[in-house]
Amino acid sequence: MADISEREDRLRKLEDIKARGIHPYPEKYDKTHHTAELHAVDSSQHHTLEDLKESCPKTFSIAGRITLLRTMGKLSFLQLQDEQGKIQVAVMQDVVGNEAYKVLSKKLDLGDFIGVRGELFVTKHGEVTLLAAEYTFLGKALRPLPDKFHGVKDQELLYRKRYLDLISNEDTRKRFQFRSKFIKALREFYWDRGFTEIETPVLCNTASGALATPFKTHHKALDTDVYLRIAPETYLKEAVVGGFEKVFEVARVFRNEGIDPSHLQDFTMVEHYAAYWNYEDNMRFTEEMFQSLMLKTLGTTKVIIKDKDGVPGEVDFTGSWPRVTLQELILKDAAINIDDCPTKEDLLAAIMAKGISIDRMAKMGRGNLIDNLYKKVSRPHLRGPIFIIKHPIDLSPLARKNDDDPKVVDRFQLVVNTWEVLNAYSELVDPIDQAERFEYQSGLLAEGDDDAHGKDEEYVEAMEYGMPPISGWGMGIDRMVTLLTNQDNLRDVVLFPLMKPKG
Repeated sequence: MADISEREDRLRKLEDIKARGIHPYPEKYDKTHHTAELHAVDSSQHHTLEDLKESCPKTFSIAGRITLLRTMGKLSFLQLQDEQGKIQVAVMQDVVGNEAYKVLSKKLDLGDFIGVRGELFVTKHGEVTLLAAEYTFLGKALRPLPDKFHGVKDQELLYRKRYLDLISNEDTRKRFQFRSKFIKALREFYWDRGFTEIETPVLCNTASGALATPFKTHHKALDTDVYLRIAPETYLKEAVVGGFEKVFEVARVFRNEGIDPSHLQDFTMVEHYAAYWNYEDNMRFTEEMFQSLMLKTLGTTKVIIKDKDGVPGEVDFTGSWPRVTLQELILKDAAINIDDCPTKEDLLAAIMAKGISIDRMAKMGRGNLIDNLYKKVSRPHLRGPIFIIKHPIDLSPLARKNDDDPKVVDRFQLVVNTWEVLNAYSELVDPIDQAERFEYQSGLLAEGDDDAHGKDEEYVEAMEYGMPPISGWGMGIDRMVTLLTNQDNLRDVVLFPLMKPKG
């Protein structure tokens, strides 16, 4: 009932503001500065309050939300918050006039927006303050803000009503500003190295480009079922067929799989493809990229990152990083040589003989079984940054066979403190080999492996027009930002995560 009565009180104030001829939601306001810029003004430019009482110039103009308001007779102090921070504003009845002061002290509430023009001074307590020569009403809030001392603490409410989180928690605003800064630095890194950014379809006839369960929907105009993309990979490589040599895309992708703190069904990733590169070129490119991104966004290449158990540890991205094969890791950590297990049945028997349990392992093909075994026995011990290289061919249907060992592909994953943060390989450009692998994956799909790759005949046709050597690369942006900001859940770096409707 308290919220209802306060809302009704604010509605009454809104009507009174209108009755005074004040537009409660004006179309614009000309601001000259942000709050952070006012805090940065040299102290020699600050005036004394006594000087300003006589004549207050309109040197600075700011706008924002009122987050604190104290009225003491003919003087009021309020805190104004904008995108860059907060600043104290002093409003004196003798300066702004009786009517304007009455509206401020009687009709304004926390959450309302105003614009203020005035001059800076410093209080006796040393706080930089803007004395208002005039203010403009910019927007009435009809609901109260979260408690100003504690903010929003309910985690589900933070996700459902992110705007309240942004209003009350400065760390949240900084986190999403960092995400924007990271993506900007990422794009600039690509542009500076000759890459072209392109866009690929979200609705696809075939769910292609990764081992994942797709979302399926119906296209009414075309009267056909389509899939939400699980990766932009095949379209980006078709662009290389068409003549682009280095392309990338920051792409929203969709995978209809389980949700947990480290996985979302819809997330943002970046993929790039470079003609005439192999996977070793891409490893060197990755080292250069991460060192550049860390310096540009954090100012250091030594970063504290939590592992999967939430334990923080320092990761040093400088220099060249170790490279180890998947076969070597599993042999060391499980005493199973996957090269001695050429079939799914052989590998399953070896896993069971070691007493290792993996969910749904009887339903998996050999490739997914190897991947889940590695995640069970090896990945929890990796600190990195470390490149995991040369994955089995049945785990990588779109990667190029290794010339010396055709059982594996020229592929790598980057692991950082137990987290896989990106995947890359020398691309398969042989259309006959690709068609055979698609056929094999379709068989696994028919046998019940939901994460197996289906056919993509349109992509194979494109390949038959000729492809140069290519190396491709993909990274989850949400996961990387989560790690760099020391969050525990991917939804903490997604501004508006999907939530199940209430009720």
